[in-house]
Amino acid sequence: MDGAECCSSTEKRKQRQQQHHEKPYRGIRMRKWGKWVAEIREPNKRSRIWLGSYTTPVAAAHAYDTAVFYLRGPSARLNFPESIVQDNELGDMSAASIRKKATEVGARVDALQTALHASESNSSRVPEKPDLNEYPDPENSDED
Repeated sequence: MDGAECCSSTEKRKQRQQQHHEKPYRGIRMRKWGKWVAEIREPNKRSRIWLGSYTTPVAAAHAYDTAVFYLRGPSARLNFPESIVQDNELGDMSAASIRKKATEVGARVDALQTALHASESNSSRVPEKPDLNEYPDPENSDED
């Protein structure tokens, strides 16, 4: 009997680790269809501030970091404390202002992450036909 209990608790621990792996950052979650979303609860209120929907978990986490920093200040627990940009507007900001700043940061990071991911996947295999919608990469140009 003890052996069965041991295994079931091990299984539960594995499930918890898998769930943690699916949600690698604070303040974000994954939709069923694969998009990552971020939102944050307003201090002393039941309402939440919607921070957007993103392709990558990193972008959603950056959006959350921006919002939590504006809400809670330098003492906030962040996903990426090294990348927060100090701003003179820190303090009494409206939910709409916080949402705007967070979604701007999230969108910028999402674009960078998506481009980075695309360049990594393209470098591993040579495309049969060049993508005519892609901008030329300055590193790979023939000009000196």
